[in-house]
Amino acid sequence: MTHPAVSPLLLIEDDTALSHLITDELEAEGWTVKAFTHLEAGRAWLAQHQPALVITDLRLPDGNGMDLVHEIMRSADEREGQQRPGVIVITAFGSVPQAVEALQAGADDFLTKPLDLDHFLLSVARVLEHRTLRHELSRFRALSRDPGFHGLYGQSEQMRTLFEQIRVIGRAHGPVLINGESGTGKELVAQALYAESDRADGPFLAVNCAGIPQELLESEFFGHASGAFTGARNARKGLLQEADGGTLLLDEIAEMPLSLQAKLLRALQDGSIRPVGQDTEEHVDVRIIAATHRDLKQRVEAGEFREDLYYRLETFTLKIPPLRKRGEDCDLLAQRFVQQFATAQDKDIEGVGPEAMARLRRYDFPGNVRELQNVIERAVAFCNSRWIEPDHLPTRLSEQALALTDADNTDTHQALPSQSAGPQLLDGEELPTLEAVQRRYIKLVLDRVAGNKRQAAGILGIGRRTLYRWLDELDNVPTESGDG
Repeated sequence: MTHPAVSPLLLIEDDTALSHLITDELEAEGWTVKAFTHLEAGRAWLAQHQPALVITDLRLPDGNGMDLVHEIMRSADEREGQQRPGVIVITAFGSVPQAVEALQAGADDFLTKPLDLDHFLLSVARVLEHRTLRHELSRFRALSRDPGFHGLYGQSEQMRTLFEQIRVIGRAHGPVLINGESGTGKELVAQALYAESDRADGPFLAVNCAGIPQELLESEFFGHASGAFTGARNARKGLLQEADGGTLLLDEIAEMPLSLQAKLLRALQDGSIRPVGQDTEEHVDVRIIAATHRDLKQRVEAGEFREDLYYRLETFTLKIPPLRKRGEDCDLLAQRFVQQFATAQDKDIEGVGPEAMARLRRYDFPGNVRELQNVIERAVAFCNSRWIEPDHLPTRLSEQALALTDADNTDTHQALPSQSAGPQLLDGEELPTLEAVQRRYIKLVLDRVAGNKRQAAGILGIGRRTLYRWLDELDNVPTESGDG
């Protein structure tokens, strides 16, 4: 299994025994290592590749490792925007001035021989984590410079297509039907259509059709004359009159009663409305944008929505993709929300850490962008460090990540024979010793994971060092006949 660091690690160490030991330890942790004993060979390989980390000895047969450190830093300065590798310098002749020189030159750590392997592995993990955070910070800052599109943000193909559709439809004059799940930003899309239209100087009004009492709907939409009903002391304009010359968004259009749909159709067809209690009609010039998360076609088939109104509204139709189908837009939106809420809460937060970001990407977000916004607002409130970590996220995100991990582990274990099954015995065969059973099972697991000791230790439920100890002990146990 390859470690999350997508690039290999470069090791330049002329002590072959130490080089093999370091390589074995790193590969046991899941990293891929490219090892060289001479500076020039490592330099030539580095010129053609982009490792995540460079580990170099200070004194090499054909040069000084500090020269390579300086070259790496100069190359990073010349190639602005390209992530440089992490750098760890190791030496058997370490001194405080050398350590200061290496760190000032840009090295991330300076270690002396003999190496403490546990400390060395911690240093590698820390340097790679810091490198990832630097990359995330750089990427987040680039994302934050995205100007957006009338309040909408997205770099995915789906959103770029939507932006282009808005530009085209915005310049047209017919009604628009916006369909999308709850929380996808239907009102923002309506406002973008309005901004792209030749009505941008006129009013923009939005109303939730599900939020107005049914007995007031007609008056709210079409207005009423003085004395039209009890309490109507003065004439009042309706939404269609107030939006004259501009745009009216009818959110949750599927919830509009059938009785009102007929009057809305008339207004769409010829611009004629009749306020409640008024004998004469009035003319209005309003562009109608309707939005819903429901399938209006199904509502028509169920007799809950007028077919003629549906076909009138769908002159232009826009479908907003859910967040789970928008690729890396989650990253961009998360960063913008971090900036928004960190500023509002007066907190110095750089962004979302890699592990937390991985959980955000894997989460389905049934509430879409609105839910992501709420998740980030909560995370910023709980965060007291520079980066949002998994502990700052709601429990439901962690639970889904664990469920997915359990599913992956279940698939892995299903590929292996059951641990409780033990070796299959033939009738009359002598029962094996515990050491033989243990040896067989460990060998089976190692075979199935192609010798990856880190993955094998995980399947066996033990630490990697425990696995090494077991292997050493089992090597000293006499092999039974047929045990291989």
